[in-house]
Amino acid sequence: MDAVQPQKDNEYTFVLELAETDPFYEKKKKLLEHMDFGSKISMSLKRSSTPDQQKDFLNAFLQCARIIKLNEVELYFASDASNTMESCSPGNELEALNSILEAIDKSTSGETMKDTQQNLRDAIINRIHEVGSTFGEEKKILEDPNSDKEKCLLDWGIHNGVKTKLDIAHVEGAGRGAIAKEDMKIGDIALEIPISVIISGDLLYKSDMFPILEKIDGISEETMLLLWSMKEKYNSNSDFKLYFDTLPEKFNTGLSFGIDAVMALDGTLLLDEIVQAKEHLRSQYDELFPALSKHYPDVFPPHLYTWEQFLWACELWYSNSMKLIFDDGKIKTCLVPIAGFLNHSICPHITQYGKIDTSTNSLKFIVSRPCRTGEQCFLGYGKFSSSHLLTFYGFLPKRENPYDVISLDIDEDAEDGAPAPEWSSHMVRGTWLSRNHGIFHYGLPAPLLDHLRRARNPTWQSNNPTREMLETDLDLLRDLSSTFEAMIEAFGEENPENSEGAAGWDVKLAMEFKILQRRIVSSILASCESGCKLLDSALN
Repeated sequence: MDAVQPQKDNEYTFVLELAETDPFYEKKKKLLEHMDFGSKISMSLKRSSTPDQQKDFLNAFLQCARIIKLNEVELYFASDASNTMESCSPGNELEALNSILEAIDKSTSGETMKDTQQNLRDAIINRIHEVGSTFGEEKKILEDPNSDKEKCLLDWGIHNGVKTKLDIAHVEGAGRGAIAKEDMKIGDIALEIPISVIISGDLLYKSDMFPILEKIDGISEETMLLLWSMKEKYNSNSDFKLYFDTLPEKFNTGLSFGIDAVMALDGTLLLDEIVQAKEHLRSQYDELFPALSKHYPDVFPPHLYTWEQFLWACELWYSNSMKLIFDDGKIKTCLVPIAGFLNHSICPHITQYGKIDTSTNSLKFIVSRPCRTGEQCFLGYGKFSSSHLLTFYGFLPKRENPYDVISLDIDEDAEDGAPAPEWSSHMVRGTWLSRNHGIFHYGLPAPLLDHLRRARNPTWQSNNPTREMLETDLDLLRDLSSTFEAMIEAFGEENPENSEGAAGWDVKLAMEFKILQRRIVSSILASCESGCKLLDSALN
């Protein structure tokens, strides 16, 4: 996104551009064209513009920025929001608003336009405040910042060049978290980590195990780093000893679920996902051990390379690693001490990070919405579903997660001569998130409905509704109801006997996830039923 310097002293011009390298370029371009824009949007604002005109300008500009920032899930459900001035998710809204703010801050305007420029900036900051007020999370701080281990790690980091405006504290329901030591405004650097403190492949290449591991066919750098960390954890002379000392003995992610928790997931897609993930990890471990320990016992001591230690290291890297872009353009999976204390939120204070600043050789975590003194500072791990967060991080979001989708296994084989399907896969989510529950919408995603309609009638068109079209929709809604009725039956009883009390952390987490899945499926069934009633009424 670029702000173009005004050609006239009484006019302010902005340019938004959708990158052709965007993986969803064509779909996003189609949405922009629906708004009478192209992939390059140029809009001007005159000095004589009224407050209402400035508001309209910002709304249109923001809607374009939202589309440009959509990820796959947001884009799939975007038909609900493409003609509105409402956001599709807190994360998307923060990214869009910050991208416009960045463009304004990089631009220069004529003296006569300074007030207009400032008005736009103030309006965007106000909107960012509103997003935080509506979707932000408040967590009770249980202990004073910095227990002994965390304080030692912070002191070590500062001694090695870390700059931070954060303390570490224990937070209710979330373990440890990062707490603001001072008020931070948009654009402030909450945390800056020099690359010398980041755990990356560079350390691996200097180790005694690398010459052995590099000879193993097909082994990845991530797996080698995982094996390195299993040993480094117990190295009393490690430069990262204080970091490893702060790590938990058990991570409690979905990968550590016991048999009772796994069985509690019966009927959900997550059951198969966790079982398959654990089987994959076990297979990976068996390919390496005990062979490596047998042939190189000094480098891979058997007592440090047990299955339990391997699973611990897997959970460490899944839940704490970050993919960083270095100055050579390469993306590397790394551990970033201190940054790992930042907890996730769907409405984070920090949304953009991951690229090493070549001018300072450091990783900067820049605030995208204000964070007050004593408030927990949240990081956006990614736009992940709750099933992903449970499996690899060990928690479920406390606020509404717009990325909670259920994938559908739908045959996409097209007939000869038929156009290729627009989407390679389909999904549903809670229909309470939809803004359109009328005929031909029903709170369900448009790509799914269009696919199901064309499977029944390849010439189906949404304009000029006919009785045949209404009958087609009634037929597909009934079929969808049957599908999701079978799914909710597979969940079993709604209130299992072992719901509270003696149930372990993993069983409780599994049951909480199943309740969420049941709620999503129930909303789809309710929407199908409501849609059938609308269609019956229209047909009669």
